[in-house]
Order: sequence, then structure tokens, then C-alpha cells
Amino acid sequence: MTGDEAQAVARSLAGLSPAVLQRIVLQSGEAVLVTDAGNRIVAANAAFLHLSGYPLEELLGAGPQLLASGRNPPEFYAAMWQSLRESGLWSGEIWDRRKDGNVYSAWLTISEVRDGEGRLTHHVASFADIGERVEATQKLLHLAYHDPLTGLPNRLAFESQIDLAIRSCERDHKQVALMLIDLDHFKAVNDTLGHAIGDELLKRVAVSLRECVRASDIVVRLGGDEFVVVLPDIDNAMTVATLAGKVQRRLAGDCHLIGPHTLYATPSIGISLYPGDGTDRESLLRNADVAMYHAKDGGRNNYQFYARRMNEAAGERLQLENALRQALASITPEDSPFSLHFQPQIDALSGAVIGLEALARWHDPVLGEIPPTRFIRIAEDSGLIQPLGDWILWETCRNIRHFRDAGLHGLRVAVNISAQQLRHENLPRLVRGILDCYDLTPLDLELEITESTAMQNPELTLSVLRQFADMGIMLAIDDFGTGYSSLAYLKHLPIHRLKLDRSFVKDIESDPNDAAICSATVALGHNLGLELVAEGVETEAQRHFLAELGCDALQGFYYSKPLPTWQVAAFVAAHRP
Repeated sequence: MTGDEAQAVARSLAGLSPAVLQRIVLQSGEAVLVTDAGNRIVAANAAFLHLSGYPLEELLGAGPQLLASGRNPPEFYAAMWQSLRESGLWSGEIWDRRKDGNVYSAWLTISEVRDGEGRLTHHVASFADIGERVEATQKLLHLAYHDPLTGLPNRLAFESQIDLAIRSCERDHKQVALMLIDLDHFKAVNDTLGHAIGDELLKRVAVSLRECVRASDIVVRLGGDEFVVVLPDIDNAMTVATLAGKVQRRLAGDCHLIGPHTLYATPSIGISLYPGDGTDRESLLRNADVAMYHAKDGGRNNYQFYARRMNEAAGERLQLENALRQALASITPEDSPFSLHFQPQIDALSGAVIGLEALARWHDPVLGEIPPTRFIRIAEDSGLIQPLGDWILWETCRNIRHFRDAGLHGLRVAVNISAQQLRHENLPRLVRGILDCYDLTPLDLELEITESTAMQNPELTLSVLRQFADMGIMLAIDDFGTGYSSLAYLKHLPIHRLKLDRSFVKDIESDPNDAAICSATVALGHNLGLELVAEGVETEAQRHFLAELGCDALQGFYYSKPLPTWQVAAFVAAHRP
């Protein structure tokens, strides 16, 4: 309201009788309080009595400090009275307390009333309850700074809170630790069980994280399945290691029953420290991310501290991923940077070649020969295993057709199937189409999945493998003994072969434990009606020991390294009875 408008309103009210003015105040929806020149309450309307909860008799003669909540500091009131003395008017937000003790926020306007000679006679205060507006504002602020799914602080809150922690620890010469936590194989949960199950798992992980860190620590959900824990006021790295181990054990040990599903959420944790690993949140988060990927490369379900050498490894990994992406994009029917080698599988009794395993090789024009142990892991982590796996299937069947045309019959060729490929329910349809394309039968192909892959999503795995078994395709569990499988579950899979992992074969001549594991596995497999294939056979002693145990087939450098396509026919001919 302008000055002219205020004067016009004052003139219009001056013509009203005191009774009318009194009625206006009494019936006003806005709370009104009147004090005398000594700042003692002399009047209040019904709206104010309702707002404050006080009866009129308790207010009359009291000072407005009766309503004070204690939230407004002395400086607030000093500024208010100074404004009244200088201009005769003050307006602003104030926190008051009701008779029942509840605190509320109101928009208060105070004006002076003077007589004809300019003497102060009264103060008139009007109150507008803005509690709902304040509550709405607080809700909006909460939504802006918190993750709606887990209720944890979000990335925006993380940025402000870690900046504050860094400044505080810089002043006190303390350390700040940042733990970046990524849930292993979480994408598989969303892809196979749906986002509702994935969301419920994230909420439970958030609760577990909050429960196993200190009250002073900051737990944040960055997004997806990534969480951050900020640990301020750290004296040494041992404290961080202790807490990281606690987080790892808690998350890995929690068993989540969600509907009919039993889920686990193992973490890969990367840790960076202020100021050694960075002096700002960007560098700390970046280096924790590098350490987290190092934890994944180390087998997942562990924690790693950042080290400068990791940046070099991360750079090499990024270079390999980019090169792999370009290599897959460059494949044509006539040319490919990838090729297949085939390692023979030998009958343990006759010494004849009874099958082959297809193994991918990659030659990059710049980086040279890149071993599968490097590029397969990168392909799995980056999602590139899907197109690479599809190419391997097509190329394997093309080579089987070549072997048949060259007169090599009765050789089944095994292909490894990744977890990501297995999650696509159209995989059986794809395999059937490839076999038809090259005029092959299901007996020509064997599909291998690792033990850990079989356990990732038991329901889907069982469904897909049954479709393959119904087609007549041989199925094998690869790297048996290295995962954490349930034999009660494995016995229901329609598998035909177990492949004993090379890590047990390597030391069977010298390690009684490995020898016992091999013996027990062979006996178990045969009792389940399965064939046993031993990988990694490199010596005559290993061959003899495994043959005596009753292994059905042997595979390894003792017989042959993986061979390029053009050498396969000669090798098979030399090992036919």
C-alpha cells in the first residue's frame, strides 16, 4: 500500500463510530493484540485468543514476552524496536509459543498509535499464522535435499555437507574419509525381478548403512545403487578401514526376503581421504570412484583405498573399453578384429578328441594382442558382453559348419554364456535361429555357464536352461567349485556336465586339500549322473591322477593350447583312435 492509499484509508476510518471500529477488530479473521504505552496488553480479539490459546484474563496486563518462544535472539527484538522508533512500523516473521507450549510461526505487523500531540499511546499488533506456509516450505526443502525413495540426503545435500566437513577438518587439521559404495550385480535385480523389488532392496540397504555407521557420519544416496558415506574428523586410516569392514560385512551378511525372493547385496567400496587424495569434493569423489572400480576388479564384495597407481589402471581400463567398443562396431561379415581359437577336450580313457571349447581372441591394431582375462571382464562390466557374446555364438556355429564340411563329425563345440546373455529370455530363440542358419543340430553345440552365473537369478536361469535342454543342447557348469552355489538348487538344473576348475587341478600333486576336493567333486558329479571335465591339465601326473579318479574328459596345455581354426583338423586327425 502506498502512502497516499494509507492516508485515504485512515480518512475513511476516521468517520466511523468507535462501536463500528470495535466491531471491525472483533470480527477480523486476523489476530490483533493491543498494548499500552508501557507495552502491557490491554486488548485482544477472538482470532488472537484462538491463535495463542490464552484466555483474555491471562493476557490483560501482561507483557508480550509471555508469548516468546525463545527461538528469536535478542538481536531480533533490538532491530524490531529500533524500526518502531524510527518509522513507527515493523513487519516480519516471528516465532511465538502457544499456551500449550507448541511453537508457531506468524507474520507480525506492529504499528504505533499516537495522540493529537504526538505522544505514544498504544501499539497495535496483527498476526497472520503462516505455519502451513512454513511447513510447506520445509517439505519442499526436504524434498530438494533428500532422496524420496530411501529418505537419505541426496547429491545436492552431499555437496554442501562434505564442503562443510572439509572446511571444518581443514581448520582442525583432521582428515575426512569418503566411502563410495556400489552394490554388486544390482542391475540384474532390476532387469530380472523388476524395479519394485530393486527399490525395496535399496531401501533396506539404506537402513543397514545408517545403522552401522556413527551418528556423526553422513550417509547419502547419490543415485541408482550408489551410496556415499562421509566420515568427518578421522584421525587415521585404520578407523576408516574398521568402519569399511563393518559396512562390507553387514551388507554382505544381510539376507533380504522380498516377496518370494531371497536377495543379498554385496558391496564394492572405494575410499579416498582428505587431504591426501584430494582437497575438494570433486577430486575425493573421483578418486573414491577409481578405488571402487579397483574393488570390483578385485572380485567385488571388498573395499579398497585409493592409490595414485589406480588412476593409471583406470586410464588403461578406459582406453581398453573405448577400443573394445570401436572393435565391436567395426565387425563386418568379411572382417573382424576378433577371432576364435579352439581348445580340444580329450577322452580320459581313449585319448581321442571328443569336443572343443571356443575361446575368443582380440587383436587391436594399436594395442596388439589383448588377453581374454582383460577384455572379457571389461566387456561384462560395460555391458559390451552382449554384442560380443552374440558374435561368438554366430562365429562358433560358422566354424562348426566349416568343420563339418571338412569332414570333422562328432565334435561338439562348447561356448561360454555370460550372465547378461542369460538374462535375455530370447536367447534360446537366437540360438535356435543360428543353428538353423548353418544347418546344424543341437547336438553340435554345448553351452557353458559359470557356477556364480547360475546362482544370480535361479528362477530365470532354470527357465532358460530348460528350454535349451528341451532343444537337445548339452549344458555344462563351468568353473565348478569356485562359486557359492546350493547343491540343492544345482541338482534341479538340467545340466549334463561339470567342469572342475583349474585352480583345484593345479596343485593336486602336492596339495592334499585340492586332491580331496577333486575326488569329492568327481564322486558327486557321477552320483548325480553328470560327466566330469577337468580343466587346466598341464602335466602327466595330473592327467594320470584325474583319469584314476574317473574324470570323463580332460582339457589343458598338456594336450594342446587353444588352436586357430586352420590347425584344428590336423590335431583331431592325430588324436583319433
